[in-house]
Amino acid sequence: MKKWVTTIICSFILSISLLVPAHSASAASADSVIAEAQKYIGTPYRWGGTTPKGFDCSGFIQYAHKQVGIHLPRTAAQMYQKGTAVEKSAMQPGDLIFFSTYKKGASHVGIYLGNNEFIHSASKGVRIDKVSNSYYQKRYLGSKRIAQ
Repeated sequence: MKKWVTTIICSFILSISLLVPAHSASAASADSVIAEAQKYIGTPYRWGGTTPKGFDCSGFIQYAHKQVGIHLPRTAAQMYQKGTAVEKSAMQPGDLIFFSTYKKGASHVGIYLGNNEFIHSASKGVRIDKVSNSYYQKRYLGSKRIAQ
């Protein structure tokens, strides 16, 4: 009798797990990172900043991810070495978006929000901008999906 009950319970659990999309955990993580990042809109920019007193771009991205248990390297260039490359047209909310701004290679990073928008820390602080903004469009380097 005990084995029969165990078999039924295991079958039930397996059937329920098959109904849950495989990307749910990733989507939940992306949503969590985005919600965390949005808490800091208006935080001032600070070169080398890694706290809510002031963020540089990568300090902001690292901090928002860390708050939800995702550990990233410190700099935009190091972050660009992680994850899986994603075509610009296939970006999903939570993907990291990289730009080549003041030097060759990844020197600026943000979090893609969807609808052509990303959140980042720039000279005017943490804010949301359009990916299609002429400044960022010219400097787009690539996008990465971080395994979450």
